[in-house]
Amino acid sequence: MIAFGIMTVSMESEQPYINEIAKLAESCGMECFRFLPSKIDPLTLQVKGEKFNSISKSWVKSEFPIPTIIYDRCFYGDDEHSKQCIPIVSWLKTRTDTTFLGYGLPNKLELYEVLRKTVLSPYLPVTLCVSDTNIVLNELTKMKRIILKPINGSQGHGIYYLKKNEKSFHVKTEKQKNIISRIFPNETKLIQWLQSLIGNRQYLMQPYLELSNTQLQPFDIRILLQKNMDGKWNELGRGVRRGNTGGILSNLSAGGFALPFADWSKSLPSATKEYMNQELEYILTNLPPLLESAFLPLFELGVDIGIAKNGSIWILDVNSKPGRKVLLQTQPDLEDALNLAPLLYGKHLTLIDSKERKSYYEKTLSH
Repeated sequence: MIAFGIMTVSMESEQPYINEIAKLAESCGMECFRFLPSKIDPLTLQVKGEKFNSISKSWVKSEFPIPTIIYDRCFYGDDEHSKQCIPIVSWLKTRTDTTFLGYGLPNKLELYEVLRKTVLSPYLPVTLCVSDTNIVLNELTKMKRIILKPINGSQGHGIYYLKKNEKSFHVKTEKQKNIISRIFPNETKLIQWLQSLIGNRQYLMQPYLELSNTQLQPFDIRILLQKNMDGKWNELGRGVRRGNTGGILSNLSAGGFALPFADWSKSLPSATKEYMNQELEYILTNLPPLLESAFLPLFELGVDIGIAKNGSIWILDVNSKPGRKVLLQTQPDLEDALNLAPLLYGKHLTLIDSKERKSYYEKTLSH
């Protein structure tokens, strides 16, 4: 049987999703394992983790060789364990006896620098690296409103909205589903705050786009793309995320909620709907091959699309380890297909021509 390993930074991470995958593994001719990168012995190449028992439908502590196929669901924080895991995962990706379902994407700034040289450039908000406070102040003077995002951020954590008033500055963020607002009376006070912010973490800056609806709720479209059992890209589904009134985030983790895309789009004029669908089709057709020509092979993508009040369409974020909450809330009938997809694509990777797989490895090593 094929050894299918699910790799996380914590054994508590995404348990319901991982359990459902494990229950289906045997039907695909696979044995399912889960483990932490830090539990690989570098000398013996044995892993201390858990193996799924298909009879008792439970996880059993086990020691096993590094699985042939790895599904990387590692979400790194700023903690010491995450810092320990990152180089181990990089090393795993260079091994020729192990294949990852997807090899991930770089940070938001590197991603932007690649995509801005492609046909998708018109859909990207202009993005600058925040190397010092002057860059922020200059943009605020020009634009009046901007957004700051962590270069390596996810789930909306650490995003700030900045607005320049006549004399003061307004800063807004969302933490634990609450909107936190602060007024800085002058430039000096804002600079002090900015220095502490960018001193601890790398940030990028984008113009503020009016992506809220008539109720002043921020909203965007989350689209999930995955490769199927033949290795072809497919759209699994799409949903609309709405945030809190007056907020800046639509993420469900920040207190937002999801509604079916079909229900939301019903209210649009037919010409608007047709234009939007054509634009989305163009973005979604081009995005996966462009990313895979620049980076390593991928398995899935969460694409966040914003639609501004003036009708312009924007690629807000592209995530190679997307969640499934939006689709499960809006299209619960997709659950079985979502759970089965990693196994079917993993099986495909074991069957493709060895020469083709070798090109995967050469590409991995070249990066």
